Amino acid sequence: MTTYWAAHAWLPGGLAGDVRITVADGRIAAVATGPAEPTDHRLPGVVLPGFANTHSHAFHRALRGRTHDGGGTFWTWRERMYALAATLTPDTYLDLARATYAEMVLAGVTAVGEFHYLHHGADGTPYDDPNVMAEALRTAAHDAGLRLTLLDTAYLTGGIDAPLEGAQRRFGDHDADAWAARVAAIRPDDTLTVGAAIHSVRAVPLDAIPVVAAHATGRPLHVHLSEQRLENEQSLATFGVTPTRLLEDAGALGPDTTAVHAVHLTPEDVAILGSTRTGVCLCPSTEQDLGDGIAPGALLHAAGARLSVGSDQHVRTDLLAEARTVELHERLAGEERGVLAPAVLVDLLTTGGHTSLGDRTGGRLEPGARGDLVAVRTDTPRTAGADPAQLVLVAGAADVDTVVVGGVVRVEGGRHVLGDVGAMLGTAIRAAWEEAR
Repeated sequence: MTTYWAAHAWLPGGLAGDVRITVADGRIAAVATGPAEPTDHRLPGVVLPGFANTHSHAFHRALRGRTHDGGGTFWTWRERMYALAATLTPDTYLDLARATYAEMVLAGVTAVGEFHYLHHGADGTPYDDPNVMAEALRTAAHDAGLRLTLLDTAYLTGGIDAPLEGAQRRFGDHDADAWAARVAAIRPDDTLTVGAAIHSVRAVPLDAIPVVAAHATGRPLHVHLSEQRLENEQSLATFGVTPTRLLEDAGALGPDTTAVHAVHLTPEDVAILGSTRTGVCLCPSTEQDLGDGIAPGALLHAAGARLSVGSDQHVRTDLLAEARTVELHERLAGEERGVLAPAVLVDLLTTGGHTSLGDRTGGRLEPGARGDLVAVRTDTPRTAGADPAQLVLVAGAADVDTVVVGGVVRVEGGRHVLGDVGAMLGTAIRAAWEEAR
């Protein structure tokens, strides 16, 4: 049992001063206010609940800083991604994911949703263990020290009514039933939740969507939604409805579902997502990097959708910055400041994400919740002088000092227990691209 003391901590009712948090057996046993005791472990700055990275493609981390020659679009970027995906092995995937997850923990992430579709060998042939790539992710998350919600992804077609081609062949199972049978063999444990994902309405046939949704009943179900205008245009041309309406009609929306991106929505789409209490994960750094557009975060929040954030392709790994950028996008789109209050942005980082990953008690500093604590310094060149209640508007990953995951200290003094994460990333990324060449 360890008691942590913080000058400021973000409790369910908001920011509080002089907070003592006792953690035992991986969960918070008590929260009280009062002066520090001599035996307390003092944490610097403001203590927040652990962050949830709701949407991750771990292998995309190897693309950072390698895709900007010649400009292009999402679709040209995707070709570079496919080139990398075509050659990853279970070993290179493990090393890359371990380093990527360690970088997340350095940034305050204590749980990640991995949107996983690198299932089979490069030509689509299943490995002897058909879930060896998923097991690599389990090991990577365990080693890095965070919890993993494996969003095993159904990816069955290369586009609407189009076959899988090239690197896509390793993403696909024969059909939705074969996908479900493979996923059923993955066993959860204390740090692994097995969820599901519909890649998109482009990649899962209409008659397969209800099969995937039914298989995911009672577990997290995620789906890429309306990231690109072309997806909407193709859905309207083929089905006569938007992707959001299509998913609702197929029974795939609801409180256990999280739509990712949700950039190009109609007013009816926003109303559907809100009325079904579907979660929406916004990935603003990806949407900036790929020129996707600005998601209507404030409208979705007002409609009743549960918001969260993800680093997606990992053009940056900074969840504080992701949450802040949701507000900054609203300011640019509406020419108005203070659209989403700091408390809402903290919810995006914490409770919204953990709920989307299947943990409805996560992201809270209260008895019974997981012992996940993130201490963000208030004395750095970026944060010095800031109102602690507005820290989310100025702080970033570099300001994270201490990260406790399930009662275990994984980062202290800004250093991960695994050591030099930058060196780990460099080695893993070089190996991944050497395979690609």
